[in-house]
Parts: sequence; C-alpha cells; structure tokens
Amino acid sequence: MRFDDDAGLDTSEVQDLRGSGGGGGIGGRVALGGGGLGVVGVIIYFVLSQLGGVSIGDGSGSGLGGVGSGQQVDNSKLASECKTGADANKNHDCAIVAIVNSVQDYWTQQFARSGSTYQSAPTKFFNGGVRTGCGSATSDTGPFYCPADSDVYIDLTFFDELKTRFGAQGGLFTEAYVLAHEYGHHVQNLLGTSKKGTGTGPTSGSVRLELQADCYAGVWANHASTTPTESGKPLITDVTQDDIASALDTASRIGDDYIQEKLGGGQVDRSKFTHGTSAQRKKWFTTGFQTGDPARCDTFGTSSLG
Repeated sequence: MRFDDDAGLDTSEVQDLRGSGGGGGIGGRVALGGGGLGVVGVIIYFVLSQLGGVSIGDGSGSGLGGVGSGQQVDNSKLASECKTGADANKNHDCAIVAIVNSVQDYWTQQFARSGSTYQSAPTKFFNGGVRTGCGSATSDTGPFYCPADSDVYIDLTFFDELKTRFGAQGGLFTEAYVLAHEYGHHVQNLLGTSKKGTGTGPTSGSVRLELQADCYAGVWANHASTTPTESGKPLITDVTQDDIASALDTASRIGDDYIQEKLGGGQVDRSKFTHGTSAQRKKWFTTGFQTGDPARCDTFGTSSLG
C-alpha cells in the first residue's frame, strides 16, 4: 500500500496523548463491561487474566498517573511532520494519519450517499495506559473503540505485538485493517447497532458485532484506492494482493479459537467467544472486500456466520 505523494493529510483526525505519561494498572472496565469494542481486546484480557498476567481493576484508573483528566493532546510533532502523502510513505506515524483520513473519507461519502451525515471520530495515540469514557485501559486491551466518547484508542506498539505475540506477518496494511475495524465500530455506534453487541458465545451479539466490523473493514479496503479526498484524488494509490493477504493472515491469528488455543493454554471455550473464530473473521473481511457493499455486512440477519 502506498499513498499519493501530493495528497494532503489532516492531522486533526488524530490526537497524540503519548506525551501525557502512562503507567501501570489495568482498566478492567473497558474490556469487561465498560463498552469498549476492539479487534482483540476482550480476548487478550481474557487470556492474560487466565494466565495471571493482569489483575482486574475497578475502572477508577488508579495507577494510570498522568493520563486521564490531566492528559493533554500535543499534535505539534504530527502537524509539523505529516503534511502530505509523501510524508506518509516514509514516516510510520504519518502513515497511520493517512489511513485514518482514508477510512473516514470513505464513510463520510458513504453516509452522504445514504442521505445521512457521518460524524468524524478521532484516533487517540497513547502509551501504556489511558482513561476513556468507557473506563481505563492499558495497552494489553489492544486497540479499541469507545462508544461513550466516540473515540478510537491505540498504543502503536500493539502492531509489534501482532508480530511477536501472535505471529502475524505484519505490514502497513495489517495496521490499516485494524484501524478500519475500529472505525467499523464507530459506524455501528452511529447507526445504533452497537447496542446489539451483548453476551458471549459463538452466535452472541458480541461476535456478530465484531464480525460486522471486520466486514466493514473489508468494504473500506475495496474502496481505499478510489475514495477521493477533499482534493478530489484518492489518498491511497494502490492496495495489492499481498496487502489483502497480510490482513487475512492477521484475521486468522486474532480469532477466539486461535488465541485461546495458542495463547491460553490449549483449551478452547466456545462459551466465552466474543469476536468469532479465525475462519469467520477471514470470511467476513473477505465478504466486505469482495462486494464493497456495507449492506452485505448484515451479520445480525443471518443464521450462518461461517
């Protein structure tokens, strides 16, 4: 995946909290009832708690000193370094800005075609820990979307975790898939679908919500190289088969079954499924990518999730 060198970037869609501090502690509310929705967050939390890697917090955010009510956004570095697609082609942080811009450009235009208005949501970069409208969280929750404040949260070191902990191929389009999934949750929030994402188990609302977000990510991927920015030109110039393969590889490594078996001691407990199996995640991303049609992402209206 590459970006148009001459396309402009909008750093206002990203808020950089990484200079605000961070620290220990665990924000259990986000993963366990605070409403946070993520590509892998609940699964990671379950696995780590089973292994004794984390302790359940009370959501108060204690231990997250310097982040929260006192956290401050400092976008000055991003604003100075991330001006064009050329910057995104050589600077990782700028590439993330470009991906966020592209995803939100697509949904802005898709909502307009449907006669409604898309409400933009920022992606917030943090280190270590963060307080949100859904409670407190650490990096162990993975990237997540908080419906309560309509923000996407990510510690960018998670992408290293995908390779080292999960064995994923990695690559920039893997990161694009993760971010597009989180914005899929934002779309669900705007459409009122988020409230359906309850319960656990292989056919639960939680699983259906996550698989739909995967499908929405695939829809964006279909349109990524043709969605124009305000300048009239697409920000992303090409999405290759290798890009799609890397996204599918990641999807195969963040299914409930794969993570519980490979990282959780070898036992698969279907009653605790919250995100869907690896095969299901691949299926629904592929459905979105092949059709390019959000209407084909109705995971709540089918009895066959794959």
